[in-house]
Amino acid sequence: MKSVFLRRSPQSGLRPVCCAAVTSLLWFLLSPAFAGSSALTLEDAWRLADEANPALRAAQANVPAAEGELRDARAPLWNNPQVSMERRRKEVPQVSSPTQVNREWSLGFAQTFEIAGQQGTRRTSAEQSLAATRQVIAETRRQVRAEVESRFARVLSLQLRIQTEETTLNLIEDAAKAVGKRVAAGEDSRLDGNLARVEAERARNQVALLREQLIQARAELAALLQLPPNELPQAQGALDPVSIPYSLDDLLNSAADRPALRALDHREQAAKSRLNLERAARYPDVTVGLNTGREGPLDAREKIVGLSVSLPLPVFRQNAGSIGRATTEFTQIQIEREATGRDVRAQVVALWERFTNLKARMDRLKESVLPSLQDNQRLSSISFRAGEIGLLQLLLVHRQALDGQRDLLDARTELRLTKVALEAAAGWQSTPDLR
Repeated sequence: MKSVFLRRSPQSGLRPVCCAAVTSLLWFLLSPAFAGSSALTLEDAWRLADEANPALRAAQANVPAAEGELRDARAPLWNNPQVSMERRRKEVPQVSSPTQVNREWSLGFAQTFEIAGQQGTRRTSAEQSLAATRQVIAETRRQVRAEVESRFARVLSLQLRIQTEETTLNLIEDAAKAVGKRVAAGEDSRLDGNLARVEAERARNQVALLREQLIQARAELAALLQLPPNELPQAQGALDPVSIPYSLDDLLNSAADRPALRALDHREQAAKSRLNLERAARYPDVTVGLNTGREGPLDAREKIVGLSVSLPLPVFRQNAGSIGRATTEFTQIQIEREATGRDVRAQVVALWERFTNLKARMDRLKESVLPSLQDNQRLSSISFRAGEIGLLQLLLVHRQALDGQRDLLDARTELRLTKVALEAAAGWQSTPDLR
């Protein structure tokens, strides 16, 4: 697609920057790379990620297993009862008569009982495992949302960067055309004309490179949201975060209650319960059985009722292997919880320092550097039209202004990404209107 630019009349001078921005934005939205794409807000992207993100769905798939384990643990007894039935055909030889055939039967019922409190310990372990699974889902959702917001911000930043580069490209092309007319009139040298054409082509190449990066960023966002392969979303929203509603102490308090740490707490309690369960398994289970049966000939049938109690003797195997594995698991989870708690606090403090530094740098660029560069750009355009400065000076001022805008946009992008990482590390959930 060929781009259409608004040209200035001889009386109007260099056209306003806002007109160039509108023109570049129209080109941007109508370009082939954006054909058939949809504009998404951050809330729309979060909703799509909650519905279709593979990592979140995989975490949610663990819930049925944990719930099934809890249902088994809540049963009245852990061991199922056993029913046995026996039918016998007994042939009894007789001295003076044919062999006597007796048909006998017996029916038994047996139940194994745990005597060391394993049932309550097993139930506690299952409850803690389910709670840990739900906290892992909450942590995964936070991580997915943070990643979605980060990629969303990158797409938004590249869109704004392309608009800035195209605005500068329009200014350089206008200057190149003016130099071309001067070269044709013999007022400027061919060197100035060649320099203007090269500078314009460099600006076009930079815009093309940014469009390629934008396509890649949009494809990564679409993959995270599991959108159709031919649908590359656009980002719609503001890049700059509003004033933050929290302090470092608030973030540290929130980090102590982060779902990842709560999941480790639940896992630690579950591991402790499993350790107690393995220790209780050293005590033998008692099996009580009740059986009844009929024996003997039909004319002298005997009714038999019996009660049995069996108790295995823990002489050779003391369940040492299972106890050792449970102890190792419990110790490892304790170490992981302590290390994660320390790392989370350190990460929050470091990101907070980076966030405050970035905010100060962005404020300096906004208040001091950028206004001066924009003023220089305006004055240089006037001076170039009046013939007071040459092309080299004009291009230098344009380049300085573009570099200043790039620095500001990079600072804005890094500030947004750092804010996302800071809130993700602290487990802080901002409301949509604070985004």
